[in-house]
Amino acid sequence: MDTLKIAGKEFDSRLLVGTGKYKDFNETRQAILASGAQIVTVAIRRTNIGQNAGEPSLLDFLPPHEFTYLPNTAGCYTAEDAVRTLRLAREMLDDHRLVKLEVLGDPKTLYPNVIETIAAAKVLVKEGFEVMVYTSDDPIVAKTLEDIGCCAIMPLASLIGSGMGILNPWNLQIIIENTSVPVLVDAGVGTASDAAIAMELGCEGILMNTAIAGARNPVLMASAMKKAVEAGREAFLAGRMDKRLYKAEPSSPTSEMIS
Repeated sequence: MDTLKIAGKEFDSRLLVGTGKYKDFNETRQAILASGAQIVTVAIRRTNIGQNAGEPSLLDFLPPHEFTYLPNTAGCYTAEDAVRTLRLAREMLDDHRLVKLEVLGDPKTLYPNVIETIAAAKVLVKEGFEVMVYTSDDPIVAKTLEDIGCCAIMPLASLIGSGMGILNPWNLQIIIENTSVPVLVDAGVGTASDAAIAMELGCEGILMNTAIAGARNPVLMASAMKKAVEAGREAFLAGRMDKRLYKAEPSSPTSEMIS
């Protein structure tokens, strides 16, 4: 069976979905269910998962026995803050070790600070975390993060929340070809065709949030993204025909034609 394998676990869905930016937790749950996602990522600094007593908790709408949580460090700009945030997540989620590391460079573009990311990854891997890491589409940085021990590399397709799609497919292909751990596009997907293209390139999966939560109908878009990821994966496995400027070949046999 063609499954996504991360940190020794297998998942049927290759679509990972964020839990922020929805109008409420009810819409969050409806969209997640429509997406078919089994892994959901949550910003520990921005989402209540029990730390704010008396307020609605995401855990009530997306119970951990139904979904695999992927705590992330959204909003962190230093390695120190990122490590501290994921240590807190580990405590709050009963020694949970699978995490998404992201260390941002500036609040305007949300571009990753790869220097701080590498520093944080070294500490987290040493402490036993299974680190899925958001990074630039630099193949050398991606390989460095794999060598550190990260269990998945998550290069951006374009800037977080931009919806600009895959701006540099060639770098993504280099990363995929030279990395032995799963490569998942993280950030920049805007619509279903972007997701399909990423999967056709050979990505193992996609993580998205704004593309679904920011749609006019998030639940319907979640369903579309599910189909796009599945179609793109099947197209990759099938192997597309070679591109050529022209080569006239009839699609039907020319022998024994009726004259």
